[in-house]
Amino acid sequence: MIKANHLYKSFDGKPVLSDISIEYRPGECSLIIGASGSGKTVLLKTLVGLYKPDSGEIWYEDKLLTALEPKAKKTLHKEIGMLFQGSALFDFANVEENVMFPMNFFTDWSMEQKLDRVNFCLKRVNLENVNRKMPSELSGGMQKRVGIARAIALNPKYLFCDEPNSGLDPSTSILIDKLIQEITQEYKITTVINTHDMNSVLEIGDKVGFIYEGRKLWEGNSRDILKSDCKELNDFVFASKMAKLLKSYV
Repeated sequence: MIKANHLYKSFDGKPVLSDISIEYRPGECSLIIGASGSGKTVLLKTLVGLYKPDSGEIWYEDKLLTALEPKAKKTLHKEIGMLFQGSALFDFANVEENVMFPMNFFTDWSMEQKLDRVNFCLKRVNLENVNRKMPSELSGGMQKRVGIARAIALNPKYLFCDEPNSGLDPSTSILIDKLIQEITQEYKITTVINTHDMNSVLEIGDKVGFIYEGRKLWEGNSRDILKSDCKELNDFVFASKMAKLLKSYV
């Protein structure tokens, strides 16, 4: 479980997050949604520890993130998987080396153990016999799946995904959503996803938090979002649907 209490964050004196409290549970896909500039990316990066909040608390189970010593923080980071926007694969390394990267950084496993884990993770995301391929030889969807394989390489308790469907066609986006959902439920991972894709919200949104101008204006699930009386949320949902509709005609 991850729990945030009264988070505030500013840059150069400009408030970006204002009094955000939220809780994420194991085995659920929890989504952060909002327009560009709403603060959702800053919230994700603050939750994972890339930004330090000006005030407030972030708890991972019984561990207060902002109070951890460097050694304890590194131990916690071993339990966190990250799927970055655009996959963020190393273009100078092949698939096997990309997936093995967190193992090299955080473990003292033997090469045999690392290779076994690489092959297990690639098989889990339905990618086999691609170990020696370079990222440039893969489609966008395959790159995302390699990114997921790398994110789960250390069998994380927590998984953060930043716009996992960015740049993907609708059918591939659905496959990636379902894969993240399956892995979340199968391994009881606490998964937090930053997205603007309403299909993702409606398909896998066990919990959804809507961020507007740095504040959490609404919280619920995929069943409730279309029945909300929050004007700002309704405007966002309508704009997202219209943008998707217009894009289909281009």
